[in-house]
Amino acid sequence: MTGENDDRLRDYRGKRHFDTTEEPRGDAGRTGAAPCFVVQIHQARRMHFDFRLEVDGVLKSWAVPRGPSENPREKRLAVPTEDHPLEYRTFEGVIAKGEYGGGTVIVWDQGTYRPLSHDRWGAPVPFEQSLEDGHATFWLDGTKLHGEFALTRFKGGGESDAPGEEIWLLIKARDGRATHDGPGTPDPYRARSARTGRTLQQVAADEGGGPS
Repeated sequence: MTGENDDRLRDYRGKRHFDTTEEPRGDAGRTGAAPCFVVQIHQARRMHFDFRLEVDGVLKSWAVPRGPSENPREKRLAVPTEDHPLEYRTFEGVIAKGEYGGGTVIVWDQGTYRPLSHDRWGAPVPFEQSLEDGHATFWLDGTKLHGEFALTRFKGGGESDAPGEEIWLLIKARDGRATHDGPGTPDPYRARSARTGRTLQQVAADEGGGPS
Protein backbone atom coordinates (compact mmCIF):
# COMPACT_ATOMS: atom_id res chain seq x y z
CA MET A 1 0.00 0.00 0.00
CA THR A 2 2.85 2.40 0.79
CA GLY A 3 4.30 1.96 -2.68
CA GLU A 4 0.90 2.52 -4.29
CA ASN A 5 0.39 5.70 -2.26
CA ASP A 6 3.84 6.94 -3.27
CA ASP A 7 2.81 6.52 -6.91
CA ARG A 8 -0.50 8.30 -6.31
CA LEU A 9 1.24 11.19 -4.57
CA ARG A 10 3.95 11.66 -7.21
CA ASP A 11 2.14 14.61 -8.83
CA TYR A 12 1.40 16.19 -5.45
CA ARG A 13 5.01 15.94 -4.28
CA GLY A 14 6.43 16.99 -7.62
CA LYS A 15 4.62 20.33 -7.46
CA ARG A 16 5.86 21.29 -3.98
CA HIS A 17 9.10 22.20 -2.23
CA PHE A 18 8.79 20.77 1.27
CA ASP A 19 11.71 22.80 2.58
CA THR A 20 9.55 25.88 1.89
CA THR A 21 5.92 24.87 2.25
CA GLU A 22 4.39 23.59 5.49
CA GLU A 23 2.05 21.30 3.58
CA PRO A 24 2.41 17.64 4.61
CA ARG A 25 4.59 15.44 2.45
CA GLY A 26 2.38 12.43 3.06
CA ASP A 27 4.02 9.67 5.07
CA ALA A 28 1.22 8.45 7.37
CA GLY A 29 -1.71 6.11 6.86
CA ARG A 30 -5.34 6.43 7.83
CA THR A 31 -6.27 7.04 11.44
CA GLY A 32 -9.99 6.21 11.67
CA ALA A 33 -12.37 3.39 10.87
CA ALA A 34 -14.65 5.48 8.63
CA PRO A 35 -13.29 7.27 5.55
CA CYS A 36 -12.88 11.01 6.02
CA PHE A 37 -13.71 14.04 3.94
CA VAL A 38 -12.63 17.66 4.13
CA VAL A 39 -13.65 20.88 2.40
CA GLN A 40 -10.97 23.57 2.39
CA ILE A 41 -11.30 27.16 1.25
CA HIS A 42 -8.23 28.22 -0.71
CA GLN A 43 -7.61 31.90 -1.39
CA ALA A 44 -4.97 31.56 -4.07
CA ARG A 45 -4.78 33.21 -7.48
CA ARG A 46 -8.48 32.41 -7.68
CA MET A 47 -10.70 31.84 -4.68
CA HIS A 48 -12.11 28.31 -4.62
CA PHE A 49 -13.14 25.41 -2.41
CA ASP A 50 -11.27 22.08 -2.43
CA PHE A 51 -13.47 19.03 -1.88
CA ARG A 52 -11.57 15.91 -0.79
CA LEU A 53 -12.68 12.33 -0.08
CA GLU A 54 -10.53 9.59 1.40
CA VAL A 55 -10.30 6.78 -1.15
CA ASP A 56 -7.85 3.90 -0.92
CA GLY A 57 -5.24 5.67 1.18
CA VAL A 58 -5.27 9.15 -0.38
CA LEU A 59 -7.58 12.16 -0.64
CA LYS A 60 -9.23 12.26 -4.05
CA SER A 61 -9.60 15.96 -4.74
CA TRP A 62 -11.74 18.34 -6.78
CA ALA A 63 -11.54 22.12 -7.06
CA VAL A 64 -15.06 23.51 -6.69
CA PRO A 65 -15.02 27.22 -7.65
CA ARG A 66 -18.30 28.13 -5.94
CA GLY A 67 -18.12 25.53 -3.18
CA PRO A 68 -20.48 22.68 -2.29
CA SER A 69 -24.14 23.64 -1.98
CA GLU A 70 -26.85 22.12 0.20
CA ASN A 71 -29.45 23.26 -2.34
CA PRO A 72 -30.18 20.41 -4.83
CA ARG A 73 -30.97 22.95 -7.57
CA GLU A 74 -27.43 24.31 -7.46
CA LYS A 75 -25.19 21.96 -9.44
CA ARG A 76 -21.57 22.82 -8.71
CA LEU A 77 -18.72 22.40 -11.19
CA ALA A 78 -15.91 20.25 -9.78
CA VAL A 79 -12.56 19.88 -11.54
CA PRO A 80 -10.30 16.95 -10.49
CA THR A 81 -6.89 17.86 -9.10
CA GLU A 82 -3.98 15.70 -7.96
CA ASP A 83 -4.45 13.20 -5.12
CA HIS A 84 -3.44 14.62 -1.73
CA PRO A 85 -2.10 12.79 1.34
CA LEU A 86 -4.48 11.97 4.16
CA GLU A 87 -2.64 14.39 6.46
CA TYR A 88 -3.83 17.24 4.26
CA ARG A 89 -7.27 16.98 5.84
CA THR A 90 -6.00 19.03 8.79
CA PHE A 91 -3.84 21.48 6.85
CA GLU A 92 -4.63 25.12 7.53
CA GLY A 93 -2.24 27.99 6.98
CA VAL A 94 -0.43 30.11 4.42
CA ILE A 95 1.34 28.60 1.41
CA ALA A 96 4.28 30.86 0.58
CA LYS A 97 4.04 33.22 -2.37
CA GLY A 98 5.70 31.70 -5.41
CA GLU A 99 4.94 28.15 -4.31
CA TYR A 100 2.34 26.03 -6.09
CA GLY A 101 -1.07 27.16 -4.84
CA GLY A 102 0.42 30.08 -2.92
CA GLY A 103 -2.20 31.63 -0.64
CA THR A 104 -4.26 31.02 2.48
CA VAL A 105 -6.12 27.80 3.34
CA ILE A 106 -8.74 27.06 6.01
CA VAL A 107 -10.62 23.87 6.81
CA TRP A 108 -14.22 24.94 6.20
CA ASP A 109 -15.74 21.52 6.92
CA GLN A 110 -14.54 18.10 8.02
CA GLY A 111 -15.98 14.74 8.98
CA THR A 112 -16.59 11.25 7.67
CA TYR A 113 -18.63 9.82 4.83
CA ARG A 114 -20.44 6.61 3.87
CA PRO A 115 -20.33 5.28 0.29
CA LEU A 116 -23.82 4.70 -1.14
CA SER A 117 -23.07 3.65 -4.72
CA HIS A 118 -24.81 0.52 -5.97
CA ASP A 119 -25.49 -1.22 -9.27
CA ARG A 120 -28.85 -1.62 -11.02
CA TRP A 121 -29.64 -4.65 -8.87
CA GLY A 122 -28.96 -2.80 -5.63
CA ALA A 123 -25.63 -4.46 -4.87
CA PRO A 124 -22.92 -2.18 -3.38
CA VAL A 125 -20.21 -0.97 -5.75
CA PRO A 126 -16.69 -0.28 -4.40
CA PHE A 127 -16.35 3.47 -4.08
CA GLU A 128 -13.19 3.71 -6.17
CA GLN A 129 -14.94 1.77 -8.93
CA SER A 130 -17.94 4.10 -8.82
CA LEU A 131 -15.60 7.06 -9.31
CA GLU A 132 -13.91 5.34 -12.24
CA ASP A 133 -17.37 4.71 -13.72
CA GLY A 134 -18.17 8.41 -13.41
CA HIS A 135 -20.94 8.45 -10.80
CA ALA A 136 -20.51 8.12 -7.05
CA THR A 137 -23.05 8.75 -4.29
CA PHE A 138 -22.17 9.18 -0.62
CA TRP A 139 -23.49 10.43 2.70
CA LEU A 140 -21.58 13.20 4.47
CA ASP A 141 -21.44 13.46 8.26
CA GLY A 142 -19.62 16.74 8.65
CA THR A 143 -19.57 19.74 10.93
CA LYS A 144 -21.52 21.73 8.33
CA LEU A 145 -22.45 19.43 5.43
CA HIS A 146 -24.86 16.57 6.04
CA GLY A 147 -26.79 14.11 3.94
CA GLU A 148 -26.49 12.53 0.52
CA PHE A 149 -24.40 14.01 -2.28
CA ALA A 150 -23.28 12.78 -5.69
CA LEU A 151 -20.28 13.36 -7.91
CA THR A 152 -21.07 12.86 -11.59
CA ARG A 153 -18.61 13.16 -14.47
CA PHE A 154 -20.13 14.92 -17.47
CA LYS A 155 -17.03 15.70 -19.51
CA GLY A 156 -13.83 13.76 -20.12
CA GLY A 157 -12.74 10.40 -18.87
CA GLY A 158 -12.82 8.70 -22.26
CA GLU A 159 -9.83 7.16 -24.01
CA SER A 160 -9.76 10.00 -26.56
CA ASP A 161 -9.77 12.78 -23.96
CA ALA A 162 -6.56 14.54 -23.03
CA PRO A 163 -5.49 14.54 -19.37
CA GLY A 164 -6.92 17.35 -17.31
CA GLU A 165 -10.12 17.67 -19.34
CA GLU A 166 -12.43 15.95 -16.87
CA ILE A 167 -15.22 18.03 -15.35
CA TRP A 168 -17.64 16.77 -12.74
CA LEU A 169 -20.77 18.01 -11.01
CA LEU A 170 -21.19 17.96 -7.24
CA ILE A 171 -24.90 17.79 -6.39
CA LYS A 172 -26.89 17.59 -3.16
CA ALA A 173 -29.68 14.99 -3.06
CA ARG A 174 -33.24 15.99 -2.27
CA ASP A 175 -33.25 14.60 1.24
CA GLY A 176 -34.21 15.90 4.66
CA ARG A 177 -30.87 17.71 5.04
CA ALA A 178 -31.23 19.76 1.86
CA THR A 179 -32.02 23.46 1.69
CA HIS A 180 -34.34 24.84 -0.96
CA ASP A 181 -34.25 28.63 -0.54
CA GLY A 182 -31.29 30.92 -1.05
CA PRO A 183 -27.64 30.06 -1.68
CA GLY A 184 -26.42 26.84 -0.11
CA THR A 185 -22.78 27.97 0.21
CA PRO A 186 -21.39 30.67 2.49
CA ASP A 187 -19.37 33.73 1.50
CA PRO A 188 -15.79 32.37 1.58
CA TYR A 189 -14.44 35.70 2.86
CA ARG A 190 -16.66 35.50 5.95
CA ALA A 191 -16.61 31.72 6.45
CA ARG A 192 -14.93 30.31 9.55
CA SER A 193 -12.73 27.28 9.98
CA ALA A 194 -14.34 24.14 11.39
CA ARG A 195 -11.05 23.47 13.20
CA THR A 196 -10.07 26.82 14.68
CA GLY A 197 -12.99 29.19 14.09
CA ARG A 198 -10.74 31.57 12.14
CA THR A 199 -11.44 33.34 8.85
CA LEU A 200 -9.04 33.41 5.92
CA GLN A 201 -8.01 36.92 6.91
CA GLN A 202 -7.29 35.87 10.48
CA VAL A 203 -5.19 32.88 9.40
CA ALA A 204 -3.17 35.10 7.06
CA ALA A 205 -2.64 37.66 9.82
CA ASP A 206 -1.69 35.00 12.39
CA GLU A 207 0.90 33.49 10.09
CA GLY A 208 2.24 36.71 8.63
CA GLY A 209 1.22 35.97 5.08
CA GLY A 210 -1.62 36.27 2.65
CA PRO A 211 -2.82 35.36 -0.83
CA SER A 212 -0.30 35.49 -3.64
